[in-house]
Amino acid sequence: MTATLADPSLQSVLDHAREQAQAAGLPYAGSVPPLEAWELVQAGAAKFVDVRSGEERKFVGHVPGTIHVAWATGTSLTRNPRFVRELEAKVAKSDVVLLLCRSGKRSAAAAEAATKAGFTNVFNVLEGFEGEIDEAQQRGRLGGWRLRGLPWVQD
Repeated sequence: MTATLADPSLQSVLDHAREQAQAAGLPYAGSVPPLEAWELVQAGAAKFVDVRSGEERKFVGHVPGTIHVAWATGTSLTRNPRFVRELEAKVAKSDVVLLLCRSGKRSAAAAEAATKAGFTNVFNVLEGFEGEIDEAQQRGRLGGWRLRGLPWVQD
């Protein structure tokens, strides 16, 4: 079952993401660019879940108001075996859920796990919080939530 939003432009963002996901054979609902993700969150049309570790959120920064469910924990990023249960405790399986990590890779894996567990509207936020690593082995210059000038805070 597909969620339907009152705002047709926001619904079209999700419909487009679903179409691209199907064409690419993705095992979850789809991927959404950062700006569109923010529009969905601001409209109250999606739950926003940060799947990075607590350390990443604290020392690198985070989006205010996000739900935190770590996909992996600690500095070694050990996979959190309780991820799905923790996600189930914080969002409904039918909610439109946007997952954010550092670059979009862990959140894609988390979206796949959530979908396998019965979540029906889980989307990955493309580019993540910091974007990809550039040729100088640094993040923050090739996409990402922060580079796009979207809201974030640091502890």
